[in-house]
Amino acid sequence: MRIRDGFYALAVTAVLAAPVAAQTPAAIAVTSPTIKANETIPKDHTADGRNVSPAFAWTGAPAATKQFALVFDDPDVAFGGQTFVHWVIYKIPATATGLPAELPMGATLTDPAGAIQGPSGFRQMGYRGPAPPPGKPHHYTFTVYALDADLPLAEGLNRNALMEALKGHIIGQGSLVAIYERFPK
Repeated sequence: MRIRDGFYALAVTAVLAAPVAAQTPAAIAVTSPTIKANETIPKDHTADGRNVSPAFAWTGAPAATKQFALVFDDPDVAFGGQTFVHWVIYKIPATATGLPAELPMGATLTDPAGAIQGPSGFRQMGYRGPAPPPGKPHHYTFTVYALDADLPLAEGLNRNALMEALKGHIIGQGSLVAIYERFPK
């Protein structure tokens, strides 16, 4: 009887654990030719330089990916309990393996075709680079999400609205974290 109870408990555990395992996103490797993990973000990608978006590449997205999204934020700065957002871009086609450098400001992009940029914490559509106050280095996180559906996402989604829309659809995820610091003059 105890052996049968043990098998029963094991079967119940396996059934209950299956949905949790299915919800764990696959690991996506995120790289950039100009931004290196745990290193200083080059000045061109900051408010102290040209303030242009970096190029990115990613690998390891699940075969079932239908769309990508990217969020760039500064977890060292919080406003109203949220990290400060520097870039939101979504509806990136599943065929994309990255983003080109120096994407223009504005909501709708032609490369990658159909991608949409949402408002940053600066209330502008498009990339805005690091501009921390002097005193300590800030950590900046570029996170790529692989989605299991071609979501009908409208223009104008900020990070919070985007993340709400992505709930239950993230099948892959990866981040690249770099730093930037301004020094007192």
